Amino acid sequence: MNCIIVDDEPLAREAIQMLIAQTDNLDLMGSFNSSDAATKFLLDNTVDLIFLDIQMPGINGIEFAKTISKETFVIFTTAFSEFATDSYEVDAIDYLIKPVKLERFQKGVDKAQTYYKLFNADYTNNNIENITDDYFFVKADRKMFKVYFNDIHFIEGLKDYVVMHTESQKVITAMNIKTIHDQLPKNMFVRVSKSYIINIKQIESVDNNTVYIGKNEIPIGNIYRDFFFNEFVTKKILSR
Repeated sequence: MNCIIVDDEPLAREAIQMLIAQTDNLDLMGSFNSSDAATKFLLDNTVDLIFLDIQMPGINGIEFAKTISKETFVIFTTAFSEFATDSYEVDAIDYLIKPVKLERFQKGVDKAQTYYKLFNADYTNNNIENITDDYFFVKADRKMFKVYFNDIHFIEGLKDYVVMHTESQKVITAMNIKTIHDQLPKNMFVRVSKSYIINIKQIESVDNNTVYIGKNEIPIGNIYRDFFFNEFVTKKILSR
C-alpha cells in the first residue's frame, strides 16, 4: 500500500516516517504539514492510506477526512484520546495515540492491509437473503455464505461495505450498514455508532464510551448512547 503523512508537527511526521520504515508493504509517497498541502497532492496522486493528525491549523483532520476519496483509508494519529468516537464517524481504520509504539502501529497497518485486499475483490451491491430465526445467507466474493446470528460478534460499516465479524471469519459485502441493520433481529442487534452494530449476546463489558467484545473495543457514538444504555444495558440489568 502506498501512503502519506499529514501532521503539522515536524517531530510527529518524523516519528511516523520511522515507523513506516520498520513496517513491511508500505510505500511512503509524501509527508505534509497541512490538509491544504495534502489536498493538492491528492489531486494528481492516488493514495491508499493516510496517517492523519487531527488538531492542525486550518482544516482539521476530521474535516479533511470527510473530503478524501472513498478508496483511501485513514489512520488517525493524535495526542488526544477524546476524538476517538468522532474518528469512526468518518470511517477511520484506526485511531493511534501519540507517542505511537511500533507494535500498535503495525496492528493498525495490518487491519488496513487486510481490508485493502478484501475491498479490491469483485463485489457488487448485495442483500441478505433467506432470513430465518437463526441465520441468513449473504453473497460475498462470488459465494453465498450462511451466517448464524449467534456467531456474529459485531458488524462494521466501512466506506460502502459492511464487514461481519463472526466467530471464525470476516464476511464482507457491498451493502449499506443501515440496510443490514433493518433486517437483523432487533432484540439481539443494536447500532451503537455510525459505523458499528453489535450483538448484545457477545458483550463482555461496557463503559460510557466503549463496548468490549473479546479483544475488540467498539466505540459508542454520542447520538446512540442514550438508546443503547436505556434499552440494552440499564433495562436488561434491572429486569434480571
